[in-house]
Amino acid sequence: MYAIIKTGGKQYCVEEGKQITIEKLPIAENGEVAFDQVLMVSGDTVKIGQPFVEGAKVTAKVLEHGKDKKIRIFKYKAKSNYRRRQGHRQPFTKVQIEKIEG
Repeated sequence: MYAIIKTGGKQYCVEEGKQITIEKLPIAENGEVAFDQVLMVSGDTVKIGQPFVEGAKVTAKVLEHGKDKKIRIFKYKAKSNYRRRQGHRQPFTKVQIEKIEG
């Protein structure tokens, strides 16, 4: 059984027991989080939402918080001595899918 959920402006295909990395959530480690925005549930039959499946819920356990690898942003214009360097590390939350209801 798998489902497609929406969180942090992105969509994720999840299965029970699977670990996924999503946008950072304000929930402590080892806490429970429930995703109500379920777009599709596939089990014995496939349920597709309009836009969300009613009564469907995915629960997950928060494993850890962290930051991704640093990306470098470098802007440059030739012949004008214009150089700008910037870095960014995107915060994330790693969760493990516990249960899919729906």
